[in-house]
Parts: sequence; C-alpha cells; structure tokens
Amino acid sequence: MQVTLKLYASLGTFLPPGAERNQVPVEVAEGTTVRELLDSHNVPPEACHLVLVNGVFQAPAVRSGVKLKPGDAVAVWPPVAGG
Repeated sequence: MQVTLKLYASLGTFLPPGAERNQVPVEVAEGTTVRELLDSHNVPPEACHLVLVNGVFQAPAVRSGVKLKPGDAVAVWPPVAGG
C-alpha cells in the first residue's frame, strides 16, 4: 500500500531519492506502524520530536502501535531550538 512520508528540516536527509518538497510516496506492507516506517528509512527515534499522521499528533508512546492505512500522510519534524 502507498503512504506519503514527509520529513522536515534536518530530517530531510533521510528521504529516499526522488523526494520532492520534503515528501515522497512510499510503498509499505499492510499493518506497518509509524515507527516501522521511520525505522525503514533509518530515522532515529530521538530525532522525531513532532510526528503527525494525517495532521493528528502521535505521541512517542503510541508510534509503535499506530498502523498506517493506504493514503496516510506521515509528517515528522525534529526538535527545534531557538530563542
């Protein structure tokens, strides 16, 4: 099934070739979780500060249990520092 992976800021380096505008459609197996998707692209868990599935926040404690559905969009931002 196909989902869209969106990685922003420094996480963009983990996107596969062919990504445009910080996103890329990817094929995943049925039952793939958010964490499995990110692991398959070598995105370190500690770098995933804000994770949204279809615009809905996914807390770190649930990312291993949230199964993706066809057409889902997973957007991830790293921690941001500033002042």
